[in-house]
Amino acid sequence: MKLKNIRLLSILLLLLLMLSCNNNKAGKKTKKSSDPTPTNVSIQVPEFNADSAYFFIEKQISFGPRVPESEAHSNCAEWIKENLQRFCSHVSLQEFKARAYNNQILNGKNIIAVFNPNKQPRYLLCAHWDSRPYADHDPDPANHQKPIDGANDGASGTGVLMEVARQLSLNSPSAGVDIVLFDIEDYGPPQDRQAYESTDFWGLGSQFWSRNPHTTHYSANFGILLDMVGAPDAQFPLEGFSMYYAPDIGKKVWEIAGRLGYGDRFVFDNGGYITADHYFINRIARIPTINIIHLDQSSSNGSFFEHWHTINDNMDHIDTNTLKMVGDVVLNVVFKGL
Repeated sequence: MKLKNIRLLSILLLLLLMLSCNNNKAGKKTKKSSDPTPTNVSIQVPEFNADSAYFFIEKQISFGPRVPESEAHSNCAEWIKENLQRFCSHVSLQEFKARAYNNQILNGKNIIAVFNPNKQPRYLLCAHWDSRPYADHDPDPANHQKPIDGANDGASGTGVLMEVARQLSLNSPSAGVDIVLFDIEDYGPPQDRQAYESTDFWGLGSQFWSRNPHTTHYSANFGILLDMVGAPDAQFPLEGFSMYYAPDIGKKVWEIAGRLGYGDRFVFDNGGYITADHYFINRIARIPTINIIHLDQSSSNGSFFEHWHTINDNMDHIDTNTLKMVGDVVLNVVFKGL
């Protein structure tokens, strides 16, 4: 009787020990699966190709001045649309009519590419692709009625964003991105009429889009306009309307530029108030939007770069170093956010 009890007790102890070991193993497995070791994920930003952006600018110029109602304008619009379709499956042409300062009804074409249409947050990137019909700031009065190439004023921002679109097709960001290329931005009144004409005669394409966005109830976390971003040794101070409507966005973008080593170009100085596409996006669409624009208070051409609205705004004054700098900043904003 006593021996049997000892044997029985030994068996019970062995069973309890086995059960305890199994429970410990199960506990360890549960802890491992429910409490994974955290890992630091580094966000890779693609390399901006300035030579590619330069090609996109040069190709726009090859059509001739992109003045609304001209053959060059129509041909260039078709080329931009077809190339964006190589990079994006959601490309649309927003056709509209707008009344110019001289009462002429112009046919405009905003070109829109949408990346990751169902993702949030959303970032708006924009530029204008048309060119000025008048070289009204040219030092030679004989050129004042001639159209300009608009290599920097128009084509540079579009070229940078086309290269951004190419990069987005190869490296999808976690955010949604809308690229909008506005038309009829630069068909404002000639210099000798500007004193008594409304500023609303500028940015006609952005005004139309702001009232009729490509998506119903469209909104974006912020917008960035690229305006004259290709000249050598360009300086980008904080533009006035950008700091009035979207000061936090401007400061954060400039801080990113500084971390990338471009603080000597993206300077924390106050620039002038420029009535460009971002002004209407802020005022009408209520999307906080900044303007990355080359401004130079020492310029002989107002506060703009030397060849602004002259026949010398051509490919001779486009610098890949400036394109690279601006493209790097934009891609870092898109892939890392603010």
